[in-house]
Formats: sequence, C-alpha cells, structure tokens
Amino acid sequence: MLNEWQEFLDYTGSVIYTASGKNDTTYLGRFTFDTLLDFEGLARVLTILARGYLFHGADGPILQENPRSRIDYARRALCAWCSVPDRKTAAPKETWQFKTDFRDLQQEFPDLVDEDGTGWFCRHVHAVARFIRENPDKVRKTVVEKAEIIEKKFDTAWRKKVLQYQVSIFSPQTKGAWTLRFDDVIADALELGSLRQAGPELSSTLLERIQATTPSGIPFEIIQTLAAYYIANKPEDSDWVVLPVANFDAYFGGTSFSKKYLRTIPETIMVRDGMGFGVCRYKIIFFDKLKLNNSSSHF
Repeated sequence: MLNEWQEFLDYTGSVIYTASGKNDTTYLGRFTFDTLLDFEGLARVLTILARGYLFHGADGPILQENPRSRIDYARRALCAWCSVPDRKTAAPKETWQFKTDFRDLQQEFPDLVDEDGTGWFCRHVHAVARFIRENPDKVRKTVVEKAEIIEKKFDTAWRKKVLQYQVSIFSPQTKGAWTLRFDDVIADALELGSLRQAGPELSSTLLERIQATTPSGIPFEIIQTLAAYYIANKPEDSDWVVLPVANFDAYFGGTSFSKKYLRTIPETIMVRDGMGFGVCRYKIIFFDKLKLNNSSSHF
C-alpha cells in the first residue's frame, strides 16, 4: 500500500495463478472476491492506474511533460483495462452512447486489452474462475461457487459498470449523479500526483511505541502499515485519512484485516468512521501529540 508504483505493476502485469493450500489466495492477485464480484475498492485501483499513465513512463520514471496533456491517453488506458467484449446478441440500445468493447485500443495498450476486446481486469477475473474450477482441492469449498457466479454473471455486471464509468461529470441525468466515473478518477489522479515508490521511514522510537501499543492477537505489521500509510497520506488541513479497506484486504491477502483485526484495534491507537463502499476515515491517536504533517519524511 505504500509502494504505489508496485501497486500499479500489480494491476497491469502478470498474475501467478497458484495456491499452496486452501488458505493461500495468491491466485487472486492483488484483489479479493469483494472486488471481483462487488467491485469494492476499484476507485483506488483505477486512480492508481490513471496516475501511472498520467505521470510515469513505461519503466516508472516521472515524465517532465504536463500531465494534463496526457488526460486523453490515461482515459484510453482506463478504457482498455476495463474492456469487456460485446455480447453477440447485444441490443443496440446498450451501446448507443458508450461502448464497453475497446479492442480498437489493443495496439496502443497490448498489455491491457487483447484483440478480442477482453481487458486486463476481465481477463484476470475469468482466469481466477478457471483456476478455481481446475483446482477445487486448493481452494475453500465456499470459493467453488464463486467461480460459477463469475462465469454466469460477471460480464453482464461489469459491462454495466464500464458504461457508468463513461458518464460525463456534467451529465444532468440521475444515473450519473451517484456513480464513479472516469472523469472523477482522472481528477483525483491529477490532484494526487505521481505514484509514490517508497513509504515513509518510521523512526525506532515510533516503531517501539507501535510495538508497545499493539494488542496481542493483532499482527504488528498491520498497525505498522496503518501508521505508515497515515503519515504518507495525511493532508495538511485535516487529521483524518481515507482508508481504502478493500484494498488493504487485498494487500494482506484476505479479508481478516476488515472482518477481524480492524474492528479490534482500540481507540487508544486509532479511531475511524463507519465503512461504506469499501472505505472509511481514520486517524492514529498518538500522532496528535507528535504533531505530524504530510511534509515529514522521517518519524
């Protein structure tokens, strides 16, 4: 979660579809089933992608050109990543204004969409389903039925989402008022800037404090990561930071973070708002006394 460039690579590169046992979710890549089936956490995923294509060259260097000159390029990259092939029996009314099959972008973004119009995300989701179906002995019994859901329902649900993403930010229609759009993603990306390639360095004093205040039963890594993420993302005008819970689940390789550990962190360490759509706000309490701000690099 701290190395955003690596996160970008995880969303655009190859995924190793394997599992050493039923508790190993390596085959999911940097996602959970909440993202694959309910699309929770995709706002951060798309924003990471947009920042990568707005600010960075192919191998990660920050480009010197004005990122606003690359807005159309970044939007095309998002379209390619989200692409889903047209249905053979698609009704004309479904594609009268926007399309969801971006195979025409294959030459520009060969890693993001193939010649059949299958985008990176769609390809990954179906690869997950295929792995589950072919390796039922390596996944939990409750996961097997998710492969069937993907195969029967994913394309239709994803196609609707991709149509929504293209609604203009200036759309007067209700359908564009309460949905995530590419326009929102690109605006957030421009505001956030280039991708961070290293997190803040935590001082030994702070690490000792985190260690001392971490309750038994909660992995130290979780509190340490939450603290570092808070420091890296704290705005200058607020003590609150948006916590992408769904993405943290994916980072830690399961849903234990959100369903087990997050709710047990005492308020002497962290307070948070209620969660919705895979995100919440939080602040680390003992940072108040340290008067930390976003410009610091060593704590």
